[in-house]
Amino acid sequence: VQLVETGGGSVQSGESVRLSCVGSGYTHKNYCMAWFRQTKEKEREGVAIINNDGTTTYADSVKGRFTISQDNAKNTLYLQMNSLKAEDTAMYYCAAMTFCPIVRFTPNTAAFVAYWGQGTQVTVSS
Repeated sequence: VQLVETGGGSVQSGESVRLSCVGSGYTHKNYCMAWFRQTKEKEREGVAIINNDGTTTYADSVKGRFTISQDNAKNTLYLQMNSLKAEDTAMYYCAAMTFCPIVRFTPNTAAFVAYWGQGTQVTVSS
């Protein structure tokens, strides 16, 4: 199984970035697909997830600004990030989960990820 994230970079506060994650070696629709992020100061935290039933869950800190979506035919997951803030600066990871649906992210959610991508850095300058 391989998950490869792209789309990270350095932007100014208020700008937008779109992350992509292409998966291979598994059947995309059999997993709940999620985005997590991590900084040196904080544990890896859930950002957004698409559950098996098509519902989505977002961390409170990104609600209304980030949108998760997927294209099952392309085994690709996306994260559209708008109105970026300096506190969104982090390494963003794509994740495939079998333990779902997730209705609320907790500090333990990351422990239930089956597969991780290698991460893509997003840096937001204020």
